[in-house]
Amino acid sequence: MHTVAVLALDQVIPFDLSTPIEVFTRTRLPDGSAGYRVLICAEHPDVDAGHFSLRAPWGLEVLCEADTIIVPGTAKPAQPLPPAVRDALTSAAAKGKRIASICSGTFVLAAAGLLDGLRATTHWVAAEVLAESYPEIDVDPDVLYVDNGQILTSAGAAAGLDLCLHLIRHDYGSAVAADAARLSVMPLEREGGQAQFIALQHPPAPRGAALEPTLLWMQENLAHDLSLADIAARAGTSTRTLIRHFREQTGTTPLQWLHRARIRQAQHLLETTQDAVERIGADVGFGSPTSFRDRFKRTTGVSPLTYRRAFR
Repeated sequence: MHTVAVLALDQVIPFDLSTPIEVFTRTRLPDGSAGYRVLICAEHPDVDAGHFSLRAPWGLEVLCEADTIIVPGTAKPAQPLPPAVRDALTSAAAKGKRIASICSGTFVLAAAGLLDGLRATTHWVAAEVLAESYPEIDVDPDVLYVDNGQILTSAGAAAGLDLCLHLIRHDYGSAVAADAARLSVMPLEREGGQAQFIALQHPPAPRGAALEPTLLWMQENLAHDLSLADIAARAGTSTRTLIRHFREQTGTTPLQWLHRARIRQAQHLLETTQDAVERIGADVGFGSPTSFRDRFKRTTGVSPLTYRRAFR
């Protein structure tokens, strides 16, 4: 039987902790036997889980005994990693144990040095902080999980389910994983990645900045075919100066800002109206349904129809 050790740190996120417990303990093999033995471990028996406390029956020593280690996220991902936890994780990694994180648990693996030089993901809200804190990690904020073989990371919340099902499929095959997915009321493979769940915001311009009136005008005229020359004329400047001001005040280019604004407005219309996808594309300024679908999928990772089914 495959043994899974779930590491409970102080301020552990209860949802992240319970996800692997529920998924793995309910996994059954074709003969009806259990596929996994799940052990909850911690540095100290009593763990602060925020709104409640819990008592872990196992210590850190089981990390080196388990086949797979799951590190759930914590509410304070930037908190220092206890030396005993770091040593236990690095020792387990040196012995070839498979180690996976859920949500901000990626920060724990990063602090232990287990992600250096690897591609990884975490909850999209924390992805920028992870990249800034650990520049040696190739952070991908758009995916649900990243499998590097021995080390795996997943995005926030429900992406932990995707990761667990991926591990089950690796261990026991698609049939067992599909059965576990049905018990979890989850598709075995979700279309798209984490990008579809990111709330797109316009790159900010400082209040009172020279570009603020231009940005408001662009937002109000998304449906029109706005060229760089049109935007520059509205701003009363040259295209070269406009591009420089955009870089300085928003961190992006005029046309990139415009595309992002159009996609955000399209998301809003897909969520709140019954308008056809083709009409929404035209209403936010795309010249053809094909260009709208291509740009939407490139930005969010899914098609407009898939986005509508998920969020309307």
